[in-house]
Amino acid sequence: MKKNAVRIKDIAAKANVSVGTVDRVLHNRGRVAEDVRQKVLAMMKEMEYEPNMIARTLGSNRTYQLAVLQPDHTLDPYWQAPWNGIEKAARELKQYGLNIVVYPYNLTQVESFREQAEIATQARPDGILIAPLFYRESLTFFEQWQQKSIPYVLFNTYIAELQPLSYVGQDSYQSGFLAGKLVHIGQTEPGTFLIAHIAEDIANSAHITQKERGFRDYFAQLPTAPDSAALDQPKSPHTVLSVDLPHPADPSFARLLNRLLDEAQTQLKGIFVSTSKAYEIAPYLQAYRREDIRLVGYDLLEKNIHFLNEGVIDFLINQNPKKQGYRGIYALADLLIFKQEVQRLKYLPLDIITRENLDYYL
Repeated sequence: MKKNAVRIKDIAAKANVSVGTVDRVLHNRGRVAEDVRQKVLAMMKEMEYEPNMIARTLGSNRTYQLAVLQPDHTLDPYWQAPWNGIEKAARELKQYGLNIVVYPYNLTQVESFREQAEIATQARPDGILIAPLFYRESLTFFEQWQQKSIPYVLFNTYIAELQPLSYVGQDSYQSGFLAGKLVHIGQTEPGTFLIAHIAEDIANSAHITQKERGFRDYFAQLPTAPDSAALDQPKSPHTVLSVDLPHPADPSFARLLNRLLDEAQTQLKGIFVSTSKAYEIAPYLQAYRREDIRLVGYDLLEKNIHFLNEGVIDFLINQNPKKQGYRGIYALADLLIFKQEVQRLKYLPLDIITRENLDYYL
C-alpha cells in the first residue's frame, strides 16, 4: 500500500479495532485501553501513516495571532519588500486561521521601537516576527517572550547568542566578505577601500558590525607585501577605512563626502555601502567624475537600479528582503499550524546583481 494512500479505516482494519478508536488515539482524546493504544500506534508506524495536517487545520476553528515588528516601510523604501512578502504569506495562510498585526517602528528612533515592541508584547500573540535593528533594546523583549513561551523569528539581523525559533536572511559576515571581493576584483594597484555606513548606530547594529568585519577580513587574508621598515612584519598594500555618515538630509553628509573625495584623489579604489543606500553615494561619484571608483551596495531599490544601469554602481548584493518577510511568517506557521520542525537557520543566497543580469531579477 502506498504511503499517501493510508487511511484511518485501513489502520483500524489492520489493528482489528474500530475507526473511532483509531481517531481517539490519533487525536489523543477519549478513553482507550493502553494495550489497544500501543497496538494502534505500532500499526500507524508500520503502515507509515502521516496525518493530513492541512485537512485537519482547515477543519478546526483555531485561530492564530502573529505580531510583526519591522521598520515603517513608508519611511524607508527598503522595508517595502519584506512588507510585501509578509502580506503575501498572510493572504495564503488566512484560510488556516492565521491573522497578522504589524507594529511598524521608526528605524531612526529607539523609543519608537520600544513603544511598538511593548504594545506587541501586551497583545500576547501566538508568535512574533521581528527585524531587531536595535540590538540592546531588543534583548529585554526577547527575554520576556522566552518567559511567556512566545516563539519568535528573526529576519534581516541574526543575533548569535539568542535562541529564536528561526532566523531568515543572509549571513551578514559572508556578505561583507563578498563585498570586499567585489570592490577589489580586477584592481591590481594598491589603494584605499572605504566602508560607508549611512545613518547607522553601528555599536547597536549587529548585522552592520558583522558586514564590516567580513569586509575587513577579506583584505586581511590577501597576500601581503614586505614592509621596508620591518622586513619580518609584512604590510598589506591596501588601506581599509570606515566612515559613519549622517542622514543624507543633514548638511554635514555632503561636506563629509566631498572632503573624502577631495582628499582621496586617485588613492580611493572602492566604496562599500553597508546598507541599501548606495544610491546616496552615486551622485557624488558622478559629480566628481569618479566612476572609476568601484561602488558596491545592497538591494534592488529603484534608485539603486538607476545607478546600476548608469554604470555608477558596479554591483548590488541582493538580500532578498521580500523572501525574508515571506519565509519568516511561514516559519511560525510551520510551528503553530502545520506542526512541522522548523529549521533554525535559513540563510538566503548571496545574489550578485550586475547591469548585465539585472533583468533576470526584476
